[in-house]
Amino acid sequence: NLEDYEETVKKAKEAWKVWADIPAPKRGEIVRQIGDALRQKIKVLGSLVSLEMGKIFVEGVGEVQEYVDVCDYAVGLSRMIGGPILPSERPGHALIEQWNPVGLVGIITAFNFPVAVYGWNSAIAMICGNTCLWKGAPTTSLVSVAVTKIIAKVLEDNKLPGAICSLVCGGADIGTAMARDERMDLLSFTGSTKVGKQVALMVQERFGRSLLELGGNNAIIVFEDADLNLVIPSALFASVGTAGQRCTTARRLFLHESIHDEVVTKLAKAYAQVRIGDPWDSDTLYGPLHTKEAVKMFLDAVEQAKQQGGSVVCGGKVLNRPGNYVEPTIVTGLPHNAPIVHTETFAPILYVLKFKEEEEVFAWNNEVKQGLSSSIFTKDLGRIFRWLGPKGSDCGIVNVNIPTSGAEIGGAFGGEKHTGGGRESGSDSWKLYMRRSTCTINYSKDLPLAQGIKFQ
Repeated sequence: NLEDYEETVKKAKEAWKVWADIPAPKRGEIVRQIGDALRQKIKVLGSLVSLEMGKIFVEGVGEVQEYVDVCDYAVGLSRMIGGPILPSERPGHALIEQWNPVGLVGIITAFNFPVAVYGWNSAIAMICGNTCLWKGAPTTSLVSVAVTKIIAKVLEDNKLPGAICSLVCGGADIGTAMARDERMDLLSFTGSTKVGKQVALMVQERFGRSLLELGGNNAIIVFEDADLNLVIPSALFASVGTAGQRCTTARRLFLHESIHDEVVTKLAKAYAQVRIGDPWDSDTLYGPLHTKEAVKMFLDAVEQAKQQGGSVVCGGKVLNRPGNYVEPTIVTGLPHNAPIVHTETFAPILYVLKFKEEEEVFAWNNEVKQGLSSSIFTKDLGRIFRWLGPKGSDCGIVNVNIPTSGAEIGGAFGGEKHTGGGRESGSDSWKLYMRRSTCTINYSKDLPLAQGIKFQ
């Protein structure tokens, strides 16, 4: 409740006073130990993710591995973060950039990646000198508690306050409190565009800082020269992996008209071979949706697709078995701008669309409101660089001959437009967790002014 929240924020702010004084490489050493502690529990945590979220066991383990990998990355980064020494135009002056932690980072994560997204944020935020306050999704609170206990033990074994990585469980009231709380120096939010917009407005109202990772309506574009041996498994994994509940899931598949029918036939055959079952079973490739609400969303979207002129090639129904199981679904025959095609349904529905020309399909990729992930399959070198260039994909993740999902931690993860503009994990994403000061030091006995101004 809100009283618990209040107490937790106070403890996290107190813990920051201790954490900020520790040199960055020593903070990195603590994060290294957290990575090792997670490694020791990787299968147990992977099982818990699978149990609570519904994704298959190997994906659950892979998600914890991602947190471990980010810890390894952050350890190296802890010895590298810093700003440049810039040339001053004034004699006897030094111009430097100083980076300091923002303070307390609030992290609100979604049900679909209940470990990895927290890891991307917390490992980087910690080496930057911030404390963290995590609010996991209400439906995956066991995972949040388990991860927090593992981290707290590492901190306390090092005689540091466990509150450096605090946890609050709760619903929208706690999320709203975090968004409105001026003590939250940065709020990182992962979730739907609809809720993300409300969060952004609340944070902006107090001139706070937010990092938003919101929706995606991602496309794979397949040209006539593509290697179909790459296309079929890529489209399958991107659309069916995690039962279509990734923000990077492929929801639109644009096929050149000359190969459309062949690819649809091959893809439908691959869909028929997807092993559906208990996510704890090592043979399973596809588990249930997370909630009953998601099943209803799936059915509504299939119905709308039919009403708007689409044909269901395979799937489209709820499976007659316990749990929130639906059939992975392919829909053809819709125009590129059909309302349902422009709607992100967090379920395994793939809209297959025909195109003729490169220019039109690049425009169709960009016409949706979200701008997260995108892929083309081609061997044409010129086309590849046009795709990566200013008139190509407008997404934060732009791929060639690989699927839309499965990003590596070394790059910055995030997207444009209604995806929120935030970046997490690799590259220079660490800068979002710090504040920058431009510092001028006069070590001479004179006082020359910039731009040659004389004021005497």
